[in-house]
Amino acid sequence: MEIRFNDKKLRRLCEERAVAERKLGAACARKLRARLSDLEAASVVTELPTGNPHPLKGDRAGQFALNLAGARRLVFSPANDPCPRHADGGIDGSQVTIVNIEYIGDYHD
Repeated sequence: MEIRFNDKKLRRLCEERAVAERKLGAACARKLRARLSDLEAASVVTELPTGNPHPLKGDRAGQFALNLAGARRLVFSPANDPCPRHADGGIDGSQVTIVNIEYIGDYHD
């Protein structure tokens, strides 16, 4: 899949190991690198092998999360234009080929 980033700060966190380790700790930084590799290797969202990919609800509806370490998550949204949808209006993950990284952290707080 093609990966885009919400801003330069997120891109740097994802692409620079030292930045990720400083902000997230070594274990979470390793998981982040693994999840990004999974995203790059998958053709579509439904092919993601690990990280418990799941759609989010509430104020994060339309986004998906992948587990990192502890309560931290990598949150992304489909970036296809238009966003592929099922007949019921839900996002069709089997057609999502471009994702935008929105947030990395604990959104449960």
